[in-house]
Amino acid sequence: MNNHGEHEPIEYEPIASYGMLSDCSSAALVSRTGSIDWLCLPRFDSPAVFARLLDPRAGHWSIRPAGRFEITRRYLPGTLVLETTFTTPTGTVRLRDALVFAAGQRGHELGAGAPHELLRSVEALSGSVEIVTALCPRPEYGLVRPLLRITDTGARSFGGPNQFAVSSPVALTIDDATLSASFTLRAGESGAGESAGFCLVWAAAESAPPQTCAAAAVPSRIADTVAGWRSWENEHDIYGGPRRELIRLSSRVLKGLTYKPTGAIVAAATTSLPEQVGGERNWDYRYAWIRDASLTMQALHIGTCPDEVTDFVSFMTSSAGGGASSDDALQIMYGIGGAHDLSERALGHLRGWHDSRPVRVGNGAWDQVQLDVYGELLDAIHLYRDRLGDLHPEIQRFAAGLADAAAARWRERDAGMWEMRGEPQHHVSSKVQCWVALDRAVRLAPSLGEFARPDQWAAERDRIRQAVLERGWSPSREAFVQAFDGDELDAAALLMSIVGFLPATDPRMRATIEAIARDLTQDGLVLRYRNDTGVNADGLNGEEGTFVICSFWLAQCLAQAGEVDRAEALFDRLSGYANDLGLLAEQIDAANGELLGNFPQAFSHVGLINAAWEIDQARSKQTGTPAGPVDATTPATAI
Repeated sequence: MNNHGEHEPIEYEPIASYGMLSDCSSAALVSRTGSIDWLCLPRFDSPAVFARLLDPRAGHWSIRPAGRFEITRRYLPGTLVLETTFTTPTGTVRLRDALVFAAGQRGHELGAGAPHELLRSVEALSGSVEIVTALCPRPEYGLVRPLLRITDTGARSFGGPNQFAVSSPVALTIDDATLSASFTLRAGESGAGESAGFCLVWAAAESAPPQTCAAAAVPSRIADTVAGWRSWENEHDIYGGPRRELIRLSSRVLKGLTYKPTGAIVAAATTSLPEQVGGERNWDYRYAWIRDASLTMQALHIGTCPDEVTDFVSFMTSSAGGGASSDDALQIMYGIGGAHDLSERALGHLRGWHDSRPVRVGNGAWDQVQLDVYGELLDAIHLYRDRLGDLHPEIQRFAAGLADAAAARWRERDAGMWEMRGEPQHHVSSKVQCWVALDRAVRLAPSLGEFARPDQWAAERDRIRQAVLERGWSPSREAFVQAFDGDELDAAALLMSIVGFLPATDPRMRATIEAIARDLTQDGLVLRYRNDTGVNADGLNGEEGTFVICSFWLAQCLAQAGEVDRAEALFDRLSGYANDLGLLAEQIDAANGELLGNFPQAFSHVGLINAAWEIDQARSKQTGTPAGPVDATTPATAI
């Protein structure tokens, strides 16, 4: 793996080529051509078993026709079960892929005790088609070439920190640590065709050998997972606006990025997909950011049932050790099992997607100071105050500690919500989120028992507001800016109206919205900030694409300001950048419309949900037609 030719030509799939599978414990990415090029087991943040996404020699599992073919694909309605249809000159076959749930799981049970089982079922629909499959496991991000052995039901692996068992209905051969087979499927005269079901199951090295699902049972196990996904969605579909299907899909993506065992929510399913092709802005997003997870909970409040908040608040309280005061500093992110130390390192043996190096695991931002987290977390707790019921004293103390820390620390410099790796600044967005923390704490005070200090919180909240209005406004820019007493624009200023600091109709906010739309965009899409003023303010080399959630924030603010037509036009354009399955990455290259950054990105789907809701509310006010909830009896679509 260390002897790659630096100029060896490599074909990489576009990021938009991939679909995500999830069992609410881990995720797999499947290309349009039926290759699983990314899979970490048993958790989102585990070392990858298949990582061809980042290096052609780092493992994959492909199932596809042997010759020429055309492709259509979709998620089965209401699920993250992927269906790919291959049409060839001799016939048509259908491939269904799923990371399956434990048998019989429904609703909020989904993901508990995940079996770490990847199932693939291919069926002939017409004619006859020769199929080829190649299963090339490369644990530990491609470092391990496991010993493979044929068994009565398929094959199994030996060596390294993992065990894998594979069931196959066709004979497999082994060559160069790869399992391969070729077989033909034929459609029946009555329409029911031949099929082949494959199963891969993971187990830790110290565990008993994993037991695979029998090949004949694969279709029924996939159907059970389909029913599980639909039970979650049908129980909890509370949104009834005109963009219902977009919101339902985005809500499933957010659910798929939750780690059921703890309640954590990962920012994305991948690491090191770059913000600029060939650049160094390549980060590991398989961890639980307070900001991203809190905003995800707010989006799920719109898109589906928000019951996941109980697990999330429990995860955050326990991860922080129950303390969030200025003496017990709250980290900006944690491992999905609650780990604190997420030290960053580079995997030098991997080329990276389109030779974008370094490939990183861990994230060096874990120990940054980012004061915005207090507001984002308290905003989520406030939003769910009724669903959380009577707050346990531990949560009361935790919430009050968040407010106390915001009150004590808001005057400090920090890295800001964009995790600048340059010098700390007085970021306006951080001050605004400290205002949010205290504002929501005052509203929560009746639920915080002996820990409530509403008078002190209100007084400090008002001091923050005055400081932001005086020092966060740039007379020369005629806009709120990135840092106190500065002139640089920052898309995070759009949050001022979204969180209720100032209404979007306020003249200062209107001016800020227009300044960002005019001066902080590329081809109409919003940048987080500009890096074209000499030395990059964020301490990094290179540029990045336009930021998807920031563009959705602009649409949201335009809707709040009454510019509904502009908001809808921007929203429709942004949602049009999603791939054919409806998935969005972190960023968009405005020059060519390509998706960039880690994928799929929770932040981007959060932005879509919130902007769609805001536009629908604004349009409803204009027309006087309320957007009511959907009929809870709406039947599920058949497979």
